[in-house]
Amino acid sequence: MIEINNIRGFIFDLDGTLVSSKLNFALIRKQINCPADQDLLTFIANIGCDIEKANALAHVHQHELDDAYDAIMLPGVATLLDTLHRKGIPTAIVTRNFKQAAEIKMRNNQINISTLITRDDAPAKPDPTALIQLAHQWQIPTQELIYVGDYVYDIDAAINANMRSCLYVEGNLPHYAHKADMVVYHFDQLTEKLR
Repeated sequence: MIEINNIRGFIFDLDGTLVSSKLNFALIRKQINCPADQDLLTFIANIGCDIEKANALAHVHQHELDDAYDAIMLPGVATLLDTLHRKGIPTAIVTRNFKQAAEIKMRNNQINISTLITRDDAPAKPDPTALIQLAHQWQIPTQELIYVGDYVYDIDAAINANMRSCLYVEGNLPHYAHKADMVVYHFDQLTEKLR
């Protein structure tokens, strides 16, 4: 377990972490003929035909936009973010979402985080580029930052950036949970540790 009070900055995933998400990845994969064992974004990036690639991306964008309007803030998020802001701890969001959908989710849920990095701005997770960029921007060593997310890509991105990781879990513990530095089932657990 890590000592949370030694963390000088918090970076969050968006979907399934700060807000709900009902994205049906199985359906998206089926619509664009992406094999189940392949990463969706990598599959699209490797499509050779520009028209096919644009169509596949348009499918994904439409699903993300539909999901954006339905997203609601998850329990405990508002209190945690208020606590971090009061303590003057910098916060940011790094998401695999595209910018327009991410901005809708943030605006509709009044998420007061000024720094948003999407797949339009930096390579998608588990690539650590966005996390490392934030560490440089904040002038804080990566080891003193934490990335909070709900999926294995989030944990792997943190590991790749030499950053602490916190896995947010709703329901059953996933098989990759052991890779995370800490696991929380409700954001009140983080808020309590910060008090």
